[in-house]
Amino acid sequence: MPKPNKGPRLGGGPAHERLMLNQMASQLFEHKRIQTTETKAKRLQPVAERLVTFAKRGDLHARRRVMRQILDKSVVHELFTEIAPLVENREGGYTRIIKTGFRKGDNAPLAVIELVLEPVNPKPKAKKAAAEEPKAEEVVETPAEETEVAEAETPAEEAAETEAPAEEKAE
Repeated sequence: MPKPNKGPRLGGGPAHERLMLNQMASQLFEHKRIQTTETKAKRLQPVAERLVTFAKRGDLHARRRVMRQILDKSVVHELFTEIAPLVENREGGYTRIIKTGFRKGDNAPLAVIELVLEPVNPKPKAKKAAAEEPKAEEVVETPAEETEVAEAETPAEEAAETEAPAEEKAE
């Protein structure tokens, strides 16, 4: 089992932090978005994402593992029946943190953490044959330096071409 991060905990000891994060995850799944401090939101994000991953699996063992952390059965039911189908095509990134400013009383930085429930647009996988062919829409622009070099070479090439037919006529 991983050891907790060193340094101060959110509100006390590691057990209290774990309880707070589990309760915040429960509120996040119930309300779809919550406002909290940036620090708590950043600590909540991996917990919530892991629970959504379990919910996507959808089997009984996953439900029981989620029930160990979230004690409200109605929230677990909502997570498995409503939230998991909405994010089944998404490969991670189920939550989003938006910084909102500072709290009036103690000037603590606030953030909104919300579930990302929009449908995902999968990127089309590039085929090897299509990747090798040049695209028709691409316009190749030559830099100004190359254009000047090409113009400088053009008169010399023209002179070489005019001399070649003169030699052929002499022979």
